[in-house]
Amino acid sequence: MSDFNAKIIAEFRSNGGNVEMFKGIPLLILHHTGAKSGTNYEIPLAYLPDGERMVIFASNAGAEKHPGWYHNLVANPDVQVELGSGEKRAAEAVVLQGEERSRLYDTQVERVPVFGDYREKAPREIPVVALVPA
Repeated sequence: MSDFNAKIIAEFRSNGGNVEMFKGIPLLILHHTGAKSGTNYEIPLAYLPDGERMVIFASNAGAEKHPGWYHNLVANPDVQVELGSGEKRAAEAVVLQGEERSRLYDTQVERVPVFGDYREKAPREIPVVALVPA
């Protein structure tokens, strides 16, 4: 895990899910398993609440490639979601397609405009993943 992510996770856990750098943006910690290594990983991610689901975006800040965690979820969709309360929930990662994917990405852009910048910058369609309670 990068030092950047480690600091965010530490602040998340010590402040009930609030991270100053991401003020007003819902965050979670995604616990997932490496596609090749089988290693357990955790990463902080912004999410969009959608009913019982939490929706995450594989923007990778608009980079050319999908983030590593996205490939891990495709290979190993059984994950745990850690919330600011410290509660962990089992979930299944489901990659969304078509109109549903577009609608949820557009909603995220409305709430967190930097995701529009990522969409403009990325030379790929940014995957949208629903974390469905297991």
